[in-house]
Amino acid sequence: MVVAVLALIAAVALVGPWLAPHSPTAVVGLPYSLPGTVDGAPLGTDYLGRDVLSRVLNGGLAVVTTGVVATVASSLLGAAIGLTAALYAPRRPWVDGVLIRTLDAVTAIPPLLLLLLIVAALPGHLSVVLAVVVTGVPLTARVLRASAASVVQRSHVEVALARGERLPWLIGREVLPLVSAPLLADAGIRFVQSVYAVVAIGFLGLGTGAADWGVLISEAMPGATLQPWALAVPVLIVAALAVATNVLADDVGRRSRRLLA
Repeated sequence: MVVAVLALIAAVALVGPWLAPHSPTAVVGLPYSLPGTVDGAPLGTDYLGRDVLSRVLNGGLAVVTTGVVATVASSLLGAAIGLTAALYAPRRPWVDGVLIRTLDAVTAIPPLLLLLLIVAALPGHLSVVLAVVVTGVPLTARVLRASAASVVQRSHVEVALARGERLPWLIGREVLPLVSAPLLADAGIRFVQSVYAVVAIGFLGLGTGAADWGVLISEAMPGATLQPWALAVPVLIVAALAVATNVLADDVGRRSRRLLA
């Protein structure tokens, strides 16, 4: 069920622009028309008379693609740092200390403040990707370091170290396969964080101006009593995406704990 919900939302986000009956900027009726009162606008119109359904179908691509890119970047970088720290902790503890203390310094900055600072400095969704990477890497690194603490003590890792294998080999072939489940569970949390960040900057009017779901929520709030569907639909989609991702991440986390036990 959870996978089906995520697949449906992903399909809406990716192919929605081609399924939209109207242009997201086209005026198709009177402002705040309710569902069923305008032909070709099954969800009614917004405050300018634009089709709500078309704008919702066009608003998901930026949210989902930015979230996926930010999640992949954050997870890969966090995993590399966390696994490096775990491998060096028993042999060169100063390396582990430098990496973890540096990440602790980053986490001292409130994530929302960091997001706003980066958005103000860089244009577009690149700022969201960078903000999620900067705020998410320390948490991912700590999760992977803790998960790999027992793995790096196993005999196959000791043998690889004795053979003189390089760090990329040790991480990619000896350690990462055994901590992939915690990494996937953490990636689910990073993805939700990314989606919230994209929606937040759109809601605050700090984005690129494209009609993503955050912008739609912001635009629909003043007229929510006149046209509740314009607000309810993007809010429900974002909520369903976040809840389904969190449930899937929790399930992966439970399975990973059983495997590591």
